[in-house]
Amino acid sequence: MFDLGEFQEFAEALFGQLAVEINEEKEIIELAVKAQDDIARKVEFKKLEDISNEIIQDFKEKINEFLGIKVPENIQLKFPELEELKRIKGKKVFSDEESKEFVTELFNAVAKENFKKIAELMQQDTIKYFVYSTYAIQYISKITTTYGDYLDGVIYLNKFILSRYPQIILHKQGEPYESKFENVNSGYLGAVKMTVLEELIHSAQDNLQQININAAKKVNKINEELAKIILSLDTKIVNELSEYCQLQAVPDDFPFAKKANLFFFLNPDHFLIEQIGPDVMTFTHVEMDPKIGALIPELLEIYKKWLVPIQQHHAAFTAMEGMASFAVENILKDDKDFQNYLTTFMGTDFSSYQVRKSMGKDFTKIVYEKLGKDTFKKMIEIPPNTRELKDPQLYLKKLSL
Repeated sequence: MFDLGEFQEFAEALFGQLAVEINEEKEIIELAVKAQDDIARKVEFKKLEDISNEIIQDFKEKINEFLGIKVPENIQLKFPELEELKRIKGKKVFSDEESKEFVTELFNAVAKENFKKIAELMQQDTIKYFVYSTYAIQYISKITTTYGDYLDGVIYLNKFILSRYPQIILHKQGEPYESKFENVNSGYLGAVKMTVLEELIHSAQDNLQQININAAKKVNKINEELAKIILSLDTKIVNELSEYCQLQAVPDDFPFAKKANLFFFLNPDHFLIEQIGPDVMTFTHVEMDPKIGALIPELLEIYKKWLVPIQQHHAAFTAMEGMASFAVENILKDDKDFQNYLTTFMGTDFSSYQVRKSMGKDFTKIVYEKLGKDTFKKMIEIPPNTRELKDPQLYLKKLSL
């Protein structure tokens, strides 16, 4: 259907979208080497592995005390470097068994910056490429700002960032390193504490995790259906739709790029949220632009089918993140290292951090004011839906029935 040459150009375009991040990764590596050379003989930061292993037990107890929930006993800590981190991101793309191998191969190829392999994967399964390449861009672009991940009984701490940032920050502050070390080191400890605490909380959110994974799998399956429909459209319809939707003009000898642009535009994650806004997360129905609906009659059904699992996914994810944010804020509010992390690494302070708005955190806070420690068990056992996240009183009413 498409020739390999066009796929190779598309693979290059994928890396074009990741160019800023890839350059930033290279810059971090260079800066860390320079910093290490300069500060090595004067001060030394403790290993990430040592700090994490020292604090984990204490934080398990703190979580039990504050949230009234138990962290699994057999939780593992792992400390991946950059390439391994990118592979792990692939594991966090929740697809069915049939697509899992494709996702693994795609993220391996992206991690190794293997253009040829990516082009081959596009040719091998264009439908899956349409759906899962968006994750590669979305997830990998966040590697320098994500300190930790939790998956299947393992907490992954971002060694690439956490072991380099303290050195880079201290080096940027300049001599004398010895007198500035204590503050930066304290901020580094705060970053590790926050990350370990956050991921331990995620490890205890079993039911929410499962709902999130199952919903994400359904969303991806629906997106695969959409990709199949777009790929089967004839050229005349693709051209008409591209013009109507005001998509970037693509020469006729690039049929893959044309259909890819149309898929990315009509993908419900983009199209409905862009057209309707985040309120789509509380809608019970969607309507279709008549012109687009006439050219792709199956599209409305796809959007209707997408609405339920995307709302489940959004609600579970928001609840998980909100609970973790609320707990971190409360457990670490008097922690000097955490406060130093906010000033040294983030350029902010605790009071600014506290007032940062987040739907999940605000929801948790309101429910906590009413239910206290029971809040967290309840949120895990009986998750809020998207309407309840916006109006916590609806959730409290549901619990009292």
